[in-house]
Amino acid sequence: MNSETKSILIIKPSSLGDIVHTLPAVALIKDTYPGAKITWVINPEWSTLLRGNPDVDHIHIFPRGDFTGLGAPASFWPWLKKTKELAPDLALDFQGLLRSALIGKFSRAKKLYGMSDGREGSRFFYHRRAKVNRREHAIERYLKLAECAGAKIGDTLRCPLPTGDTLPRFDEYPPFILLHPFARGRNKSLSNSVIEKFCEVFAPTRVVVVGKSDRKIDAPENCVDLTNQTSLLQLIRLIRVASFVISVDSGPMHIAAAIAQNLLSIHTWTDPRRVGPYNPDAWIWKHGKLLRVSELATTKLRRRGRRFKAKDIPAVAELVRPLVPVDPMLV
Repeated sequence: MNSETKSILIIKPSSLGDIVHTLPAVALIKDTYPGAKITWVINPEWSTLLRGNPDVDHIHIFPRGDFTGLGAPASFWPWLKKTKELAPDLALDFQGLLRSALIGKFSRAKKLYGMSDGREGSRFFYHRRAKVNRREHAIERYLKLAECAGAKIGDTLRCPLPTGDTLPRFDEYPPFILLHPFARGRNKSLSNSVIEKFCEVFAPTRVVVVGKSDRKIDAPENCVDLTNQTSLLQLIRLIRVASFVISVDSGPMHIAAAIAQNLLSIHTWTDPRRVGPYNPDAWIWKHGKLLRVSELATTKLRRRGRRFKAKDIPAVAELVRPLVPVDPMLV
């Protein structure tokens, strides 16, 4: 690519964690082509994640949920018309699926680049493919696509995220621990008994529980249960102001890896080398072991691992307690 590149289309509609992983690559692309207008194709539920992003000039909503049922044609054809009007000089498919490659084709991009591990036949639509390794961390794979587009990877990365929105009637002081115990993947979430035990161990310090779940928590007195009660931007604000974040492997964990000073990521069957926090100072729990991300390269871990249990909480408490100030008024 060259300086004549005036418009770039980023195709990454979902999911939350994957969009966070794409932000550093897009920042590098903007640094490489500062004069180019960058448009991001994104699902509506994640669009607020790009609020105030200095690297993104326009958002093109991909309302996937509207393209089903009897009303699909009425929604799809106007969207397709707007997509064809984009006509970027370059489109980068960070999703790597057939539908994302088709979005690139529908946009009438002059060039469409993707990754070598694209699925569902998406690779056949690309003019160029970045050579990536499936065992690499997602951020590193996306950086290689940015490099394929001409970006230079330096020693530091930018991951711009919104400042977030404050919660009404929530006092950010005294210090609190943020616990995100829910995830979609099987056996990733913490059990109710573990959640309640976490709160008991850290009393009188507040433990703020966030996330989406149908479960009802029998919360101890020091637990602030905000399950199903925060927007994405409010969640970001809580992550920013928490003294420590404890999270299962999930999208919010990856947000915390980018903006939180203290983070512990709990992994059951997932590999923290590939999908863990991209932050050398963050902490990992895997099969009873606690270690920093910077130690992963030299530590042997079980591939599958086991669920996090109540018996694992004391070791976590020993790690977290010195890093969370205790309000003297509560002692």
